[in-house]
Amino acid sequence: MRVCFRSVVAPKYLPEYRKAHAQVWPEMLRALKDAGWNDYTLHLGTDGLLIGFLECDDFNAALARMALTDVNARWQAEMAKLFPASAQRPDEGFIVMEEVFNLEDQLAAAGTDNEGQHR
Repeated sequence: MRVCFRSVVAPKYLPEYRKAHAQVWPEMLRALKDAGWNDYTLHLGTDGLLIGFLECDDFNAALARMALTDVNARWQAEMAKLFPASAQRPDEGFIVMEEVFNLEDQLAAAGTDNEGQHR
């Protein structure tokens, strides 16, 4: 399953957010991978808009597996300082975006390969 989500980083903390994500704790990286977060990327806009993308078996299950780890609790506590004030941890405030277009899926449905040739 492919998942895209959005969140918002407080604009005044963008440098700190970038710095933290330039060197994520190795224990956190391993926990994400072990919890099934694959091909996980984050994209940050100059206004604080944060877009995440990952592939996983089941997003809710992947979130739940991370919630069970001590390192995630510590990481979320650190990251919460960089997000607008909220009663939720940053990873609980993700808004999942609906996928409305996928090039590869539409090419396959049209019977066209990746180079535009009909099969």
